[in-house]
Amino acid sequence: MEFRVVIPARHASTRLPGKPLLDIAGLPMIQRVVERACASAATEVLVATDDERIAAVVRDPRKPDARIAVLTDPALASGTDRVAAVAAARGWPDSVIVVNVQGDEPFLPSQLIDQAAATLAADRGASIATLATPIATLAEFIDPNVVKVVTDLQGRALYFSRAAIPFTRDAGAADARNSSDFGAAMRHIGLYAYRVCALRRLVRLPPSQLEAREKLEQLRALQNGMSIAVAQAAVVPEPGVDTEADLRRARARAASLA
Repeated sequence: MEFRVVIPARHASTRLPGKPLLDIAGLPMIQRVVERACASAATEVLVATDDERIAAVVRDPRKPDARIAVLTDPALASGTDRVAAVAAARGWPDSVIVVNVQGDEPFLPSQLIDQAAATLAADRGASIATLATPIATLAEFIDPNVVKVVTDLQGRALYFSRAAIPFTRDAGAADARNSSDFGAAMRHIGLYAYRVCALRRLVRLPPSQLEAREKLEQLRALQNGMSIAVAQAAVVPEPGVDTEADLRRARARAASLA
């Protein structure tokens, strides 16, 4: 199985300006993500960015002289659009599998990248593949920043939501607060594998009603009849970096591994 990885990275960030370039124990965050991607089985790892400063610092440790940054239009609306722009610029055929790795996941296990690609390769009827992990606490279950996913019996996504799904109707409020059983609720991991034909179709579709309501781009795919295969993650990844507190934790984590 062959696949590519594209890491979208933009300099602007509401909560952490210049986030890809923030230092984590001596390396820019984006370079740490690149190194995790390069530890996967991907045949090529590229960074899709709108900023020369980001392009200047990223390198593939396996091929340090190769340029791996692809400059994309700053007006592109999302990371998915940037991944699609790279696929178009490189002329990748429809059947190529490309994994979209978030640029703020400096400790993402490389085996999850391989797993996402393998999940899509194994399901010829799916347009997209992603991963999820069981929810372990009530705080996670009710947190709107934790995206939940429910699937059918074949492991295809039925719905993604910021709400607490699946909801147990017969559990009283007190029982729910004290329960450790969340009805097989799964936390979605924001790692996607696409076939290039599906990626191209997705970015041409207008935002859907559910996508606009939940602020979840994957709902555009579901509302337009695109199948999303969901596999349980082989390992539970560490949280990404969205806030100053996350950044402090990431720096402490990297220092402990040095």
